[in-house]
Amino acid sequence: MHTLPTIRKIFQGIATRHEMHRLFNRHRGDPTYGAGDAAPLFAGEWFEIAEPEHDYMLEILPPLWMRADMFAMREFMTDNVTSVFFTLWIDGRKRFFHGYCDLSDRGSPEQMKRAIIERESRPVRAMTRDERLEHIWSGTHDDYRGYAGKGWPAPLQGKRTVLVYCGGLGTVLKPLDDLTDDEVAAKLPVQFRHLPEAA
Repeated sequence: MHTLPTIRKIFQGIATRHEMHRLFNRHRGDPTYGAGDAAPLFAGEWFEIAEPEHDYMLEILPPLWMRADMFAMREFMTDNVTSVFFTLWIDGRKRFFHGYCDLSDRGSPEQMKRAIIERESRPVRAMTRDERLEHIWSGTHDDYRGYAGKGWPAPLQGKRTVLVYCGGLGTVLKPLDDLTDDEVAAKLPVQFRHLPEAA
């Protein structure tokens, strides 16, 4: 199965409401999701939203809890993992974020908050390779991404795959983690293709 860092940005830019709902469901079809072991898939993921989406989510249900700059959804995604919405001042601007926190760790919302502020306070716009791959996965339609099944070699089974144009070979499924730099660039939106690698 795929392994990811603990706290990770999964989408570049500000997600629209439609994109936000797609991001909530980005792991549909993952073999571990169906097996009831989905907490590691969600816990630690975060992305930016706009103020109307933040307020919309606040009004859906009474929050599980509220603090000065964050609130948690009453409905859990899986196990102890639920949505936490943040209102953060970064470089003099008020910005809004969604993150999945595992509330079995009482410190996870504060850890998420610190990680977001640290990541978004970087002076130069940049993306790590992992962030590029996560953005590709988040932005690819369900019809063009999936998981390697029984027809794949055993070490690749369960890994995320995406359709890639490979010149003379045409369009083929390829493990997401195995994309070349050129394939990554081709699948990213134009505005992200030439960002430097984040340190």
